[in-house]
Amino acid sequence: MNKSDLRDPKPLMEHIQKDLSLSPIAVSAIDRTGIPALLAELTRALPEGYGAQSITGRLVKEGDVVMLVMPQDSEAPKGRLILPQVQTIRDLLDNRCISINVTPETMEGALAALKTPPQLIITDSQAFRVVYEKAPKESKLTSFSVLFAAYKGDLDAYVRGAQAVEQLNEHSHVLIAEACTHAPLSEDIGRVKIPNLLRKKYGKNMDIQIVSGADFPEDLSSYDLIVHCGGCMFNRKYLLSRIARAEDAQVPITNYGVFTCKAKWYSRPYHTVNSIQQEGIPKVMKGRKDTLVFLNLNIFPNRKRMPLSYESKNS
Repeated sequence: MNKSDLRDPKPLMEHIQKDLSLSPIAVSAIDRTGIPALLAELTRALPEGYGAQSITGRLVKEGDVVMLVMPQDSEAPKGRLILPQVQTIRDLLDNRCISINVTPETMEGALAALKTPPQLIITDSQAFRVVYEKAPKESKLTSFSVLFAAYKGDLDAYVRGAQAVEQLNEHSHVLIAEACTHAPLSEDIGRVKIPNLLRKKYGKNMDIQIVSGADFPEDLSSYDLIVHCGGCMFNRKYLLSRIARAEDAQVPITNYGVFTCKAKWYSRPYHTVNSIQQEGIPKVMKGRKDTLVFLNLNIFPNRKRMPLSYESKNS
């Protein structure tokens, strides 16, 4: 009942409650009476799952076969899967897809057992290159980190941030932000593999700071790049706030999956769109297994599948 500031709403409220068995809320836009109660009631009345995003989004449809490649190395927790993998499996079940779960070592046997290639392959970032080489050309390919870049964060911001990889040097200052607070393992991607990759490429003296959990520096201006985890332990609003803070400080920010794709492919041979237009794709690609084609975002391998999530505006 709006405009409760103009007259006493109680008589009418009692009448409605008695005759209709409803509980009206008296609201005034002038003095804000009842606004919190109205918003709370609207929230309560929303259907369960209203506004919820799908991890796989428009990449899949009902009945699709999706292969999940999940390395079970020392980084993987004993006796269980990590949260992004569990959430992705549940998302595929909700989308009525057929989920096939393998490791990089059993991937080829699983593909051979299928009559047709899977519509989509989702891999752990650390196995991206191995899986890329084994994946059928008919299959779309992405990673858990790229999916979560859009599901929990901002994929376009992460792709923009990944371009900073080309400007890094031995004196650069890099921040690695990990949502989890677990003790680092021998093959931990955020605490071990990414720092090793950076120092191997740019020099062992590169300044790399690692934070975890709620720890996140107030002043980000001193960093040349921020590499964030997928954020499965954070809600989307919180992760977007970190992205906004980085952009306000004019510091590039990306996530594990997008960074890994960019960093590992950055130094490989490539052809520009102009050379493709002049020579044609078959000629450019002939005998070049490791060639890159720069298609808009400049980080994608030379097949019809790209490490994209459905939210990328530039895809």
